[in-house]
Amino acid sequence: MRKTIQFLTLLALLLLSSTAFAGAKDPLFINLTSDDSHRALMAISFGQGQMERGHPLTVYLNDKAVLVASKKNAAQFAEQQRMLSGIVAKGGTVLVCPMCSKKFGVAEADFITGAKLTSPDITGPALFKDNTKTLSW
Repeated sequence: MRKTIQFLTLLALLLLSSTAFAGAKDPLFINLTSDDSHRALMAISFGQGQMERGHPLTVYLNDKAVLVASKKNAAQFAEQQRMLSGIVAKGGTVLVCPMCSKKFGVAEADFITGAKLTSPDITGPALFKDNTKTLSW
């Protein structure tokens, strides 16, 4: 009886702990809110690395991070914009918050190639897709 209880306890722990780890192809949704160049670079490079490992990637730029997507800020965010364009070229998605764009004066015409002005109908499916993992910077 005692061995059965120990076995069932171990089995329950294994099942519970396995849900905490990402599957090999689970999507990643990165929520970037900062226009700090180092924080933006960390978020984008982390996402890029996971995408290279097979995880579908969505980078959501909101709050001051919408400034990272503006061609007007190319000098300040050259590396970040190059990486975001590379993510899009390899099948990833870069979404830009419309309210934040308006607040910080970033017009859709100023977006780097591949960045998309989003809506709940676009963001929701990316965020709530089964097994999606989220990170925020």
